[in-house]
Amino acid sequence: MTVDASSQVKTGLYIGGQARETADTLAVADPGRPGAVVGYAASASPTDVADAVASARRAFPAWSGLSASERAQAMARAIEGIEEDRDTDAVILSQENGKIVSEAWVDALVFQIRWQLALALADQVDTGKVLDPAPGIPVTTRVRYQPLGVVTVIVPFNWPIAILGASLPHALLAGNTAIVKPPPTAPLATARVVQRVAETLPPGVLNVVTGRDENMSGLIQNTDVAKVCFTGSVAGGKKIMEMAAKTLTRVTLELGGNDPAVILDDAALDDTHLDRLFASIFDTTGQICMNTKRVYVHRTRMPEVVDGLAARLENTVIGYGLDQDTTMGPLHSPAQKAFVQDLVEEARGAGADVREFGRLPTGDEFAAGNYVRPALVVDPRSDLRVVTQEQFGPVIPILPFDTDDDAVQRANDTWAGLCASVWSTDQARAEDLATRIAAGYVWINDHGAARLDLRAPFGGMKQSGFGREQGIEGVRGFQDTHSTAILDERALGG
Repeated sequence: MTVDASSQVKTGLYIGGQARETADTLAVADPGRPGAVVGYAASASPTDVADAVASARRAFPAWSGLSASERAQAMARAIEGIEEDRDTDAVILSQENGKIVSEAWVDALVFQIRWQLALALADQVDTGKVLDPAPGIPVTTRVRYQPLGVVTVIVPFNWPIAILGASLPHALLAGNTAIVKPPPTAPLATARVVQRVAETLPPGVLNVVTGRDENMSGLIQNTDVAKVCFTGSVAGGKKIMEMAAKTLTRVTLELGGNDPAVILDDAALDDTHLDRLFASIFDTTGQICMNTKRVYVHRTRMPEVVDGLAARLENTVIGYGLDQDTTMGPLHSPAQKAFVQDLVEEARGAGADVREFGRLPTGDEFAAGNYVRPALVVDPRSDLRVVTQEQFGPVIPILPFDTDDDAVQRANDTWAGLCASVWSTDQARAEDLATRIAAGYVWINDHGAARLDLRAPFGGMKQSGFGREQGIEGVRGFQDTHSTAILDERALGG
């Protein structure tokens, strides 16, 4: 895969079946090359946003009037050939996001996989049930499902195209029309993908709006918007929920995590399992909500885990995402780089055993990029921020425990409840512990986005959000339940 890293990408809005340019644009920075601009995205005005909502509203009656099977057929046509531009999309995403290009390629691939899995649910979308008359209730009740209307889908910078696939196809298949808002710091590849899909669908069914957050309130508070599906930080989710409350707009929130991995005394710690654990921590430079954020290890197995992760970190190549030798790219923003470095220094100052690995890129082009050295923080105090907060970077606390009950208590002692994992060769024991951990999705002997079952409902507990994406549960989240009662006149003597 080759690219001219000096070339700049430009993307516009796509509203009502028409591309639209804007006078204002967003300059998209390259996190690995300070001062470099990857490209420019259109920056929508409040009027543009209102136009997108109105366009989606106009398209809703005809789109929702189709059967789920008819919508699925149209959606299948809309992604035909989408893989033809995947190499280019991956290069652009790597540049604007910072992650290595192979991960960016998978990002676009997962969107297509999730889209196709959603279409496989078409036969279930309109399936309701019939409640026969019961004593004293002389009615036959038909329970059906109806689409909500206009839906806004807001995605984050880290895996924007893949994450879009967890909700957008389900919303459309359910009969809704949609507006997609890509992340302002990495909008280019996502906007390109969405526009290519939208161009094949009826005008207004799918729209894409990029721009500054201060101009986007109409995507949430317009009374024609029925629901907002947001993936991002806890702080961002709280802001979305506060805004949505003013118009009683429904929300699905998939927020941050502080995922524990609990490694029991009988866990398999061979190369295969250690590779899985390593990937679950350090994929995308640690910038995945469902990554492992805390590792709890039975005290007798601490040396194996620490040494195993250290051996893998010694082979880490920190560098620019488009460099084929790079295994860990930069963080996405200077602010996140400073936050991660602060966590490491706080832990070191508190007496924790901090071990950093790898060499930072040198040379004027990369020296001031958002690169950090990955770190293991061994046996830190449990009240340090590296344990209590989501690092969203390549630093991991490793903490010992002595009993299963102790491990569960410590795993649950957090504000978050997105994902978790239990590692053991005793499946019954592992499943028992898994059911005791307050998280929406728990793996056994694995962890992380690469091992997510894309058919299963996904979402968090506690402050990690609410609502579910993927699967038929994800479709139902974009529908209302509708009951029709048919009176039996004969039973009433009519």
